[in-house]
Amino acid sequence: MNFTTMTMSDINVDVLIIGAGPSGCVAAAYLHSQGIRVKVLEKSKFPRFVIGESLLPRCMDHFEEVGLLDCLKAQGFEVKSGARFLRDDIVCNFDFSKKHTDGWNWTWQVPRADFDNTLVQEIIKKGVDVAFEHEVTDVVIADDGTSKTSVKTKDGDTYFVNANFIIDSSGYGRVLPRLLGLDKPSQIPEHSSIFGHVKDVRRPEGEEGTIITFDVLDKDTWLWVIPFSNGNTSIGFVGKHEFIESESGTTAQRLNALLKHSKYYRDRFQDLDYLFEPITIKNYSKAVTKFYGKGFALTGNSAEFLDPVFSSGVTFATESALRASKLIAKELKGETVDWKEAYEGYIKKGVDVFATYVKEWYTGNLQTLFFHRPENPDVKRQICAVLAGYVWDETNPFVKKHNRAVKTMAHLINMEKEKSE
Repeated sequence: MNFTTMTMSDINVDVLIIGAGPSGCVAAAYLHSQGIRVKVLEKSKFPRFVIGESLLPRCMDHFEEVGLLDCLKAQGFEVKSGARFLRDDIVCNFDFSKKHTDGWNWTWQVPRADFDNTLVQEIIKKGVDVAFEHEVTDVVIADDGTSKTSVKTKDGDTYFVNANFIIDSSGYGRVLPRLLGLDKPSQIPEHSSIFGHVKDVRRPEGEEGTIITFDVLDKDTWLWVIPFSNGNTSIGFVGKHEFIESESGTTAQRLNALLKHSKYYRDRFQDLDYLFEPITIKNYSKAVTKFYGKGFALTGNSAEFLDPVFSSGVTFATESALRASKLIAKELKGETVDWKEAYEGYIKKGVDVFATYVKEWYTGNLQTLFFHRPENPDVKRQICAVLAGYVWDETNPFVKKHNRAVKTMAHLINMEKEKSE
């Protein structure tokens, strides 16, 4: 099928990008730098709220490569040099400078409204065509991969975009999975979340007031605390839906009631007003039947969303966006691309590593490794590299043998405990 009929409203580009979040911005910045005609469609008006406020060092490589790092540095976001996990009276501190894999030793904790807006304004400055409040309503992809996308503006007008390739960076909107029927059930255990932002008026001085922390109540339930440089803090619970729904009232009242379960944080956040009505997301993990097809690629959360416990969302978004963009650039130059191996195979390797860590977190095996004392320094460095996002480094045993390493180590620790009892 070829689209030979044109209308006055048709727009023609090499690559259509759906979504102007970090994934879409990284893809657009790279493709634009290669002289490729790009159009970005964004359903929302920026700045806008979105979850995923804790980054991983690996994504700093992506922002640097496409020329988006300096604009982010100028914003003064809270530096994230590691992460802290608490359980009972045990503290597990990961320092990104002490990891198996060479790479960035820090990243940021960010209010995503400000972070994403900084990125999109920078690509607009570079000359990328971005249309806000333009919603994709339909996509038809021809046998040769060319596509015709129907778009509705905020005023209700409709136009069409003809493209040689589509990158779906729509995140939770999951435009192509929804329109093309690509969704499938996730293998990650079902959990839900409730979260909001507060003005952190009782924030302690120094590191204690700035460090990202996961307060673990049990193997299924934990609280995140993500301080921002503007004095606000993101707080949210993850757990089985029954726990998230265990308190009554508004979402603000429910979140306040749940905070009483945290011995460490309940006094700091007790009875603070939320900057917006807290949000609940039920059974958030998502998966797809395939990561690409003729004429399109899915990136970031439009492909897979695992779980927020290890903050992998933005890193997968930017990793997949940059990878897909480089392959598209090659294809548009007439080179042959093996999408199955070079894209889906590559991205799935990283997804599979993180999926193992998420699953083993909720089995309790990974928590056994985190909170076992004394710590094993070598194991900790290897796990720290995973938590920093370097999940493609197969010199790391906890990457190469991820499906066995956590189970095996937890089993050995449990055997030692049994012998000592």
